[in-house]
Amino acid sequence: MARIYVETTIPSFYFDIRSAAEMVARRNWTRRWFDAARESGDELVTSLAVEAELRNGDYPSRQEAMALIGGLALLDLDDAVAEVVDAYIAHRLMPRDPAGDALHLAAASYHRCDFLVTWNCEHLANANKFGHIRRINTTLGIGCPMLVTPLELLEEGIDDE
Repeated sequence: MARIYVETTIPSFYFDIRSAAEMVARRNWTRRWFDAARESGDELVTSLAVEAELRNGDYPSRQEAMALIGGLALLDLDDAVAEVVDAYIAHRLMPRDPAGDALHLAAASYHRCDFLVTWNCEHLANANKFGHIRRINTTLGIGCPMLVTPLELLEEGIDDE
């Protein structure tokens, strides 16, 4: 059983209404992965940071996105997680916004999640950053989740549609 941190882009894309082919594909992959993950026995977790981002967003499906993650366990965002955020920012691993991407990665890492699932491919699911993340997390003595998109976690793959 894997422990999977669900980042803000997942409930956002689950209800995305954009019609561009890439957005429709991401929405469909997100729905297929999330629906299967809920049934799989994996432990889906999130944090108050995700709840706050969804609540403070201005988009048509805000209530639906909040309801989607409503039953997920919430990871603590205590002082230890804040120290990890500070280390990420100090090492220029993440943008300076302590309530953004660094907080998601810190929560998932500190609480030893196996995966952090996201569509944020600039700062999180970015293979070019993973080595740096692993070095910093190893130095800090915390876990290092795989940073993946829902597509990467789909068991049947994209050709099975």
